[in-house]
Amino acid sequence: MAHAVLNKVTQRIIDRSGDNRDRYLEKIAAANQPGVARGKLACGNIAHAFAACEPNDKSVLAVDRAANLAIVSAYNDMLSAHQPFVEYPDIIKKVAREHGVVAQFAGGVPAMCDGVTQGRDGMELSLFSRDVIAMSTAVAMSHDMFDGALYLGVCDKIVPGLFIGSLAFGHLPTVFVPAGPMPSGLPNKEKVRIRQLFAEGKVGRKELLQCESDSYHSAGTCTFYGTANSNQMLMEIMGLHLPGSSFVNPGTVMRDELTREATRQVVRLSEGTKVRLADIIDAKALVNGIVGLLATGGSTNHAIHIVAMARAAGLIVDWQDMSDLSDVVPLLCRIYPNGQADVNHFQAAGGMSLLIRQLLSGGLLHEDVKTVFDGRSLSSYTLEPFLENNEIVWREGTEKSLDPEVIGTIDKPFNAEGGLRLLTGNIGRSVIKISAVQPQHRLVSAPAIIFDHQDQLKVRFDKGELDRDFIAVVRFQGPKSNGMPELHKLTPTLGILQDRGFKVALVTDGRMSGASGKVPAAIHLSPEALDGGNIAKLRDGDRLTLDAEAGTLIVHEPGFEERELTERSLDSSFGMGRELFGVFRSQVSSAEEGASAFNYQPDRS
Repeated sequence: MAHAVLNKVTQRIIDRSGDNRDRYLEKIAAANQPGVARGKLACGNIAHAFAACEPNDKSVLAVDRAANLAIVSAYNDMLSAHQPFVEYPDIIKKVAREHGVVAQFAGGVPAMCDGVTQGRDGMELSLFSRDVIAMSTAVAMSHDMFDGALYLGVCDKIVPGLFIGSLAFGHLPTVFVPAGPMPSGLPNKEKVRIRQLFAEGKVGRKELLQCESDSYHSAGTCTFYGTANSNQMLMEIMGLHLPGSSFVNPGTVMRDELTREATRQVVRLSEGTKVRLADIIDAKALVNGIVGLLATGGSTNHAIHIVAMARAAGLIVDWQDMSDLSDVVPLLCRIYPNGQADVNHFQAAGGMSLLIRQLLSGGLLHEDVKTVFDGRSLSSYTLEPFLENNEIVWREGTEKSLDPEVIGTIDKPFNAEGGLRLLTGNIGRSVIKISAVQPQHRLVSAPAIIFDHQDQLKVRFDKGELDRDFIAVVRFQGPKSNGMPELHKLTPTLGILQDRGFKVALVTDGRMSGASGKVPAAIHLSPEALDGGNIAKLRDGDRLTLDAEAGTLIVHEPGFEERELTERSLDSSFGMGRELFGVFRSQVSSAEEGASAFNYQPDRS
């Protein structure tokens, strides 16, 4: 039986969504049609669509019977997580032909890496790239030639973007196909130690580069539990991956077989049971996704992404929903930065099948949902894939954790509550990831030091001006200001100061990494500074209290709300392509509304 809070939050989302969800489902119903999609195209349209196909594929497409599958991929060969996708289209096309259907590469979407752009101007395009990816997905699918789709993506904004774009084509059977994590490299604890030594000037760039290269060393996703791997967990627990497919390493027989099986599954869904994407993604599926994030200590970026993803399906989710679920969902995983293990250790300890089994046993997931796995309930996701004669068979996964230090149980969790908390107070609403913050650091009361750019903090640190208790307020970092970049560069500096014994915290209307760690950080503060938020009224020396346990962020300065707003001192509208994104900055919604440039309120008339 589902937990009472799970049901309460789900029903609240359903009631709140009302007309929005109805409009979405009406749109999907209108797009649905009998027969194959190309059946309504004129001969000239179809001739253009298969002009470059192989003769056999052309023959199949010329007859209005067999399905045509779309492949939309985030492949590029610079980024390790997406490089494995280079071979996927050929695998998918071959399997499709074996089943008498055709698969076409419909289009590619951009994939940028926050690890490459962190601290650089290009990071200010990162969040907006999610909406560009959604739009690129729509362009790829707009030819209206397709009866099913496979979406290939992994990292930070790519999966949410593909998800948002795919929901515009929710009348189609759809499977998301991952690439898997790279093998484990340098332990995360050692990586953090060397980064902090570099920040203190105790090791040089040569040592730092060697450390980073030993950490990120081959094809596949980074192995820490940031946004990329949170994405993979999310797709599986929402029923859009095949069971057990999220964390299988690239370049293995199992990885290739799972890609083949994903293709077979889309063929089955398009020709038989016809389970559509819109049948899978509903309020229950989204709540399951939120529960998964909380139970694993997932990325803070999903406090924004899930809101935007939900709205694309006509569903309205907010931070209170996440916070209420966090009160009852225990932390079941210790994956870096919430522990020292990486996702490969998580997979070996029992992985997604064990996590889902534990959450189902506690009534903390909706079991009665549809999935891409033949439309079965979520209970099928306690299965794992195994190879017999190089073919996949499905068996029940382990019932007990193979490493209790990595995956706990409902009866013995690592924490009774989830890893995310809503902060409220007289400065606005924000979120904090507390799963990686030690209890003694969850309450900080100290004077504010105001910064309008993350680089300013490092300058003052290097001058020795920050050896004291303080709360760093880094403002004008919201979506309207500069696209809401992740403030990676703050983490080592603030970590050093905390290790020196100072009480430090961060308050910002920007984002922190999906792997944000040990320093308490009130992030995504809304309203943002450029949108009239009270963060723009703060001054150096104002006393603030961040209490992660109580869920409050308070300014202790009588009358501060009556002050004039401070104007932005830095303009980052130009350079590295930022001038092309002015339209996004001008109409983007707030962080709690998903920081999206899209309008999901179409006129019915």
